[in-house]
Amino acid sequence: MSHTKTYKSVCRSCHGGCGVILSLKDGLLVNVTPDRKSPFSRGYMCVKCLNIKEMVYHPDRILSPLKRAWDKEATGRSFRGIEQEIGGKGNKEYPNWQKISWDQALSEIAEKLESIRKESGPESIAIGQGTGRHHYMDVVRFANALGTPNWYEPGLSNCFIPRITVSNLTYGRFISPDYYGETTPRTIIFWGHNPLVSSPDGEVAPLALKALEKGAYGIAVDPRRSETAKKCRMWLPLRPGTDCALALAMIHFIINENLYDHDFVENHTTGFQELKAHIQTFSPSWASDVTGIPVKLITDASRQYAVEKPSVLDWGLAIEQTPNSLQTVRAIAILRGITGNIDAPGSDTFGASLLKPYPVLRAALSKDAVKKRLGASEFKLLGGPRAFMPSAHIPAVMKAMQYGEPYKIRALLNFGSNPLTTIANAKKVHDAISSLELLVVSDMFMTPTASMADYILPAAFWPEVNQLVEIPYVTANAVMAQQKVISVGECRQDEEILRELALRLDLPGSEESLEDIMNYRLSDLGITFDELKNGNSSSSAAAATDDDYGNTFFPKLEYYKYRKNKNRFHTPSGKVELYSKSLERMGYEPLPIYREPPESPIATKKLYEKYPLILTTGSRRKEYFHSDNRQIETLRKRRPHPVADINTKDAKLYGIKNGENIEISSPRGTITMCAFVTEDIAQGVVNIDHGWWFPEKADSDFGIWESNANILTSDAPPYDKAFGTYQLRALLCAIAPI
Repeated sequence: MSHTKTYKSVCRSCHGGCGVILSLKDGLLVNVTPDRKSPFSRGYMCVKCLNIKEMVYHPDRILSPLKRAWDKEATGRSFRGIEQEIGGKGNKEYPNWQKISWDQALSEIAEKLESIRKESGPESIAIGQGTGRHHYMDVVRFANALGTPNWYEPGLSNCFIPRITVSNLTYGRFISPDYYGETTPRTIIFWGHNPLVSSPDGEVAPLALKALEKGAYGIAVDPRRSETAKKCRMWLPLRPGTDCALALAMIHFIINENLYDHDFVENHTTGFQELKAHIQTFSPSWASDVTGIPVKLITDASRQYAVEKPSVLDWGLAIEQTPNSLQTVRAIAILRGITGNIDAPGSDTFGASLLKPYPVLRAALSKDAVKKRLGASEFKLLGGPRAFMPSAHIPAVMKAMQYGEPYKIRALLNFGSNPLTTIANAKKVHDAISSLELLVVSDMFMTPTASMADYILPAAFWPEVNQLVEIPYVTANAVMAQQKVISVGECRQDEEILRELALRLDLPGSEESLEDIMNYRLSDLGITFDELKNGNSSSSAAAATDDDYGNTFFPKLEYYKYRKNKNRFHTPSGKVELYSKSLERMGYEPLPIYREPPESPIATKKLYEKYPLILTTGSRRKEYFHSDNRQIETLRKRRPHPVADINTKDAKLYGIKNGENIEISSPRGTITMCAFVTEDIAQGVVNIDHGWWFPEKADSDFGIWESNANILTSDAPPYDKAFGTYQLRALLCAIAPI
């Protein structure tokens, strides 16, 4: 007699971390419901998770390893997708692909990798992955064990790593909003951030929304009145790419109006006098001319943040996507330091850092290999020894693939990523991938990138995965168990795939299982992964949790942790470094400066005559996670077309009507999108969806060249001096009706 069993887990349809209850009957997933006991999602579940069964059992899922059966030499590495359906339901057939066993696939891949490694060195093998995936750190571990310094992830220079690095340089540790404790923030600045949709890194939407509903004064810094901005009392629609100018003006006003926290600045910061002298030219009036924000809004926002404390500065990736990434993030970070909004209840806090660091085997990478990392010598905070997670510079990797400079990248292993839609300058990415000798892709579905591969490996989805989830990421106030409850086809967890390859290549660390690694990371808490996922730990550490959350270990928050360290922060000076001597020693500006985006109405005036609007990309939609979910019918019906947000006045000027298809052009190319005419975007700015491709158009390159935002973006220099960031926002564009 069949019966239903339930399991606690964590949704990873994005990297939010919402608690879920998975219900199984006869080994099949039959229901997914929100976990109302989760201290983070609190019964919330977005539309992606609500439709998880459709994703797990989708007929287009790749369920067995596939080997290319088409002639790459004769046809080139062209798109080879799904071309026929068998029986109208069930799994798709792949006429251009041969189904093979896991043993054959892994053995052949390992043999080819070993041959390339011996002939050209391990640096000729690149490893790419997507953002926020369960296998993230395991990919880094495998790259180090293999001996290649050339692993990458599209966000490293453009998303999150600049914020982590700047936090470490300025405060000694990463910092995140205190939405978890008993004290509600009085003021929250959402800077280039829309958490009510993106729920990033465990900072799930319900917590930010609850803070606003309990009376927090919201300020949104965003050229678009996003879903989060609509819940705020103040909206600062700045010109894209000018965030640093706004932050400098706020520092200017807070210091000159004597609104800074005198006690904190005097006792816990260094470099205040240098900062005060430095910002005198960056007045609110100056910033108003640069950003387009009225002076009164700048001063009102500054006063609100500095005076109405505790305050949170909830920053997002938009501040990291221009070539002034380091200095922009630094300027915003300094606002916390001069107002004392650090590690106090209801402010930005350091978190508990509960887990041991992931053992990524950094020592396995030789010094000679480190020197060969592409871009490391030029971008020290991306690939050098002070980098948070040393990685390669993507434009340099693509150049090495295509042209063999400074040496040839011959192979790419790609995990959970679709670089043809998620890396700038998509045409260049296509040409670079086309030149590879070996392309291996691990994914759930046939994507434009997967269709160019030599081998496609069927990846497991989160209900098929065991892993630890830190909430929030890096600061880890809590740790949750994501557990495998089903198996679909022959799909395997990426960590398992990597370990099997490591065993065949006899790499360091291959003797350790994933469970060994998870138990090691939990060892300071005195619990095992098995105990955590079953919610039955009896350790003294777990007993510190006041409430029973099941698969979640969530101790009470502690504040002012620097006081327990003899009033010292984890920086060289022991204080919050407003003036960064560490940056100065590396050859970077120790105090933040504003730089105009290299492609803008001011920097490229002649180009602006041809492309008279400012393009911003990367906004999130609840239905999708980057390039995921376009084949999920329920989600696609909700948002069937790629959308461009256009101000009402701009639409009238260019003869564009709401809902009609338009062309959007930049100096790199032209794409088509559906116009959404609205007052909720700054005049002169166009915001476009990213990650678009069309699974239903497998016979015509998946429509990859139709609405792909990265056809318009640029991977060209100038780059950020420290991170190598290229310009994904604040570009120039033109629009026209079709």
